[in-house]
Amino acid sequence: MLDKRKFYIDGKWVNPYKKNDYEVINPCNEDPFAVISLGSKEDTDLAVKSAQIAFETWKETTKDERINYLEKLLSVYKKRFGEMAEAISLEMGAPMDWSSDVQTASGQAHLEDFILRLKDFQFDEHFDKKSNNHIYYEPIGICGLITPWNWPINQIALKVVPAFATGCTMILKPSEIAPISGMLFAEMIDEVGFPKGVFNLVNGDGAGVGSEISSHPDIDMVSFTGSTRAGRLISKNAADTIKRVCLELGGKGGNIVFADSYKDAVRDGIRNVMSNSGQSCDAPTRMLVEKSIYERAVKDAVDEANKIQVNQASKKGDHIGPVISKTQYEKIISLIESGISEGATLAAGGPELPDGLNKGYFIKPTIFTDVTNEMRIAKEEIFGPVLSIIPFDTEDEAIQIVNDTSYGLGNYLQTEDKAKAHRVAQKLRSGCVYINGNAADAGTPFGGYRQSGNGREGGVWGLEEFLEVKTVTGWK
Repeated sequence: MLDKRKFYIDGKWVNPYKKNDYEVINPCNEDPFAVISLGSKEDTDLAVKSAQIAFETWKETTKDERINYLEKLLSVYKKRFGEMAEAISLEMGAPMDWSSDVQTASGQAHLEDFILRLKDFQFDEHFDKKSNNHIYYEPIGICGLITPWNWPINQIALKVVPAFATGCTMILKPSEIAPISGMLFAEMIDEVGFPKGVFNLVNGDGAGVGSEISSHPDIDMVSFTGSTRAGRLISKNAADTIKRVCLELGGKGGNIVFADSYKDAVRDGIRNVMSNSGQSCDAPTRMLVEKSIYERAVKDAVDEANKIQVNQASKKGDHIGPVISKTQYEKIISLIESGISEGATLAAGGPELPDGLNKGYFIKPTIFTDVTNEMRIAKEEIFGPVLSIIPFDTEDEAIQIVNDTSYGLGNYLQTEDKAKAHRVAQKLRSGCVYINGNAADAGTPFGGYRQSGNGREGGVWGLEEFLEVKTVTGWK
């Protein structure tokens, strides 16, 4: 068993104040494979103090100095790429090909893009030619970064790298369910030789270290990715200190498939939902299908879902692995059972374990048809390989159904009519709209409306989250 009962504080690995062991479970076999320590108030306070001291000098570094550090980090990341892929596969059950080609690759991509954006970013500028005002962009200060288990290094990179880039110092709390990738990233940072105290890592759970970070009077900003429920608690905990709170939360994306969509639109939509075992906040888990092609779409969806293999993470291939934990597994199964009891048609999958897998948190790719938007499976974020198919008659009806949710992270639409695509995209209430399977480019902002959050990550927007803006008059 891996022994990871140390924190990275003030440029060194240190023992926690109190022994509070927590076993990290391999979701493929339900067995513990590592032990970490959950931090305490004293651990958090020590990390914050370290970050405070480091901020006084780190905020004065030049842009070129910070670029140099990040380029060294990118080099180390590339060198240890395989280790990161193995860590993510082990801790969250991601099949090795997916862990390497998508999960681990995302961390490298964010590093590369932030370096590019930082090179072009102006931290001070004159307001306009006739004005004597000058605008400065300054680091916000000490940042608490709380990251999830479903895209571990992706979210760590989206927070840690722009914090570095803007001159902030930080305390990272990775998910206690999948902490090994975060600790490996800390090793990379240590290998680069960032000044002590600029980056600190304290493991812990939400009720412990998470609450300490969000309410800490000496932390200037909290950036959190996770559930909407946890986001509400963080906002409440942070309220007394008036710190900036950036939230990237849950979603219940809709995927509108019009009758004039391209041939494989439904099949691609199924693959999109089932990838990462359905554990993506912007997964399009409601597929809305125009009634004239509904029967064909259902047939394609069921056929594609039945083709998706479920297997061990250690095996190569394009199969999906388990969901992350017993808690998540039980929640997903409960929602599948609620879909059945509420009258939706179970067209593929179901609550039973996949054939040949009698241990681990594996769930069959599951399709419900004849779903209405009032059912739990259409309203609640399931966070597993489960899709609801909802018929619609008109464009306006489809828009109304998609927007009939408290979330607003990512929505999708499929049509060969460009004018219709642009018209519908502008009416969908979400931070991202993906047309005909086109992915967002590197450096575009990612975030949501309403209960999907209030921040934006990635590119220039990701840098700006960590900056204060100052106006100085009388410059000329």
